[in-house]
Amino acid sequence: MKHPEVGIAAANSVANAPAAQPASDAPRVGEPLHELVEPGQARPSVPAPSPTSAPAAAVTPPAGKRPAVAASGAFDDSTPLAREISDLARRRQALAKEVLVLPTATRVFTVANQKGGVGKTTTTVNLAAALARSGARVLVIDLDPQGNASTALGVEHRSDTASVYDVIINESPIAEVMQKSPEFEALYCLPATIHLAGAEIELVSIVAREQRLRRALDTFLDESDELFHYVFIDCPPSLGLLTINAFVAAREVLIPIQCEYYALEGLSQLLNNITLIEKHLNPELSVSTILLTMYDSRTNLANQVADDVRKHFPKEVLQTLIPRSVRISEAPSYGQSVISYDPSSPGSLSYLEAAAEIARRGAQS
Repeated sequence: MKHPEVGIAAANSVANAPAAQPASDAPRVGEPLHELVEPGQARPSVPAPSPTSAPAAAVTPPAGKRPAVAASGAFDDSTPLAREISDLARRRQALAKEVLVLPTATRVFTVANQKGGVGKTTTTVNLAAALARSGARVLVIDLDPQGNASTALGVEHRSDTASVYDVIINESPIAEVMQKSPEFEALYCLPATIHLAGAEIELVSIVAREQRLRRALDTFLDESDELFHYVFIDCPPSLGLLTINAFVAAREVLIPIQCEYYALEGLSQLLNNITLIEKHLNPELSVSTILLTMYDSRTNLANQVADDVRKHFPKEVLQTLIPRSVRISEAPSYGQSVISYDPSSPGSLSYLEAAAEIARRGAQS
């Protein structure tokens, strides 16, 4: 058993002991430890670092965290994000150098697919805006009673507004009904109103009901002071009289196809109807362009659908793919196309590339 007195005495002796003094020749904090120096001997002088001396070797960052710009100044595209940024920059540069070849005669497109939600209106509006941005004079005819193309182009289409209904049913001149879109100076729209929903019933009793839009459009183009390079007709998601009027009025058919399985099911029926119209009503009609929309490269299904469509229609399918894009969906809520809403977005670049491809094909034909 320990005695408490001994413990107290030991503690007092430790507390009262003088603090250890550092040796005079002990190195101070921050001084170099070159060598042991004998007491009384002068310390060797340390030369200052030369300003021209070589810098220390750079520390290599761990894999996956390398900088985007290499030491040589070249862009490092070793990561998916860097590769995407590099690809977008390359596409912007290519588009900046592109000179759009304008057609010498008006090209009239019907944008049709009886399946809804495949991007007909989006394609119509953004292709028209892309071509107008590049210097073409473009007219969009909104033949869908929902009037979404009119909304996206920022034109008035309330129920009391003169519209394409008046052109088809009341034979009003297109020049008096169309409106200039605030998007671009050379972009015009023939708006649709809710009255168009009943036009198909009224057309049943009219003579030559399939030719109403064709006659009005031909008259307008012949009397126009300036050449309209492109006319795009946005169709409703059906194969009724309005769509037939669009097929008869057009010379070319543009079919947007969503990169999903259901989009392929009704394609054969659509092509059969186009063949019948070409045979009986409009021998000038042909399917000239197929555009793949809502493409998601991350899914095997989208790639498979794209490959199948290209296999069956190698000449008609555009090389450009329209990706799924939030910007494309947001733009109509601001009364704009994605071309003016966000010109640098991937969706905008894709539609600009598709428009340039359509223009090149027209120049070659």
